[in-house]
Amino acid sequence: MTAKLKERTSHLESAIQEMEDFAYSASHDLRTPLRGIDGFSQAFLEDYGENLDETGRDYLNRVRAASQKMSDIIDGMLSLSSITRKKMQIQEVDLSGLAATIIRKLRINQPQRNVEFVIAQGLIATGDPQMLGIVLENLLGNAWKFTSRHQSARIEFGEKLADGKTAYFVRDDGAGFDMAYADKLFKPFERQHTEVEFPGIGIGLAIVKRIINRHRGKVWAEGEVEKGAIFYFTLNYL
Repeated sequence: MTAKLKERTSHLESAIQEMEDFAYSASHDLRTPLRGIDGFSQAFLEDYGENLDETGRDYLNRVRAASQKMSDIIDGMLSLSSITRKKMQIQEVDLSGLAATIIRKLRINQPQRNVEFVIAQGLIATGDPQMLGIVLENLLGNAWKFTSRHQSARIEFGEKLADGKTAYFVRDDGAGFDMAYADKLFKPFERQHTEVEFPGIGIGLAIVKRIINRHRGKVWAEGEVEKGAIFYFTLNYL
């Protein structure tokens, strides 16, 4: 029985790896023709746009917008695939320091925002520093983005005990989400808000989940519409 289970596990891992390799290869190969579509559309608009009526220019702008969106999706697929392929470098990671660095960058990009940040000090974890940096960039970046429609906001990074284990969290008081759709949050390209409300393609939380899975941890979220959200994650890579 054990031998059969090992064989099935091996076959499943091989199949998953083949799918990952295919997704990576296909996504990579699609980038060049998409750049061509966008580039030639732009050149056509610049060189012959004055000969087109408003409808013609609108059509070409739509072609460019669609190709750029597809390019963003492909970049997201490549990012998701690279997380699985990357070799992990396990070491002690200063999560508080990473969070502070990310927050400084957010403030530099939008200095006019009125956001209070609260970072618990001394949060140290074991894991891959680059990957955990990506986790915090996505979670803190989302908190920053989804509080952008509020005149003032509060974003917190801290820790608490959950089922006897240390759970790190990012909490905000922004747009929040309907808990009825909580199971879709971490699926690739799933979005709870329109692009008009908040830009993005819906890949960030899928990347977060994949990284946390590689650290043998868990990630989950709680929220309420217009009352904010809180994202938790645990790490068990010891």
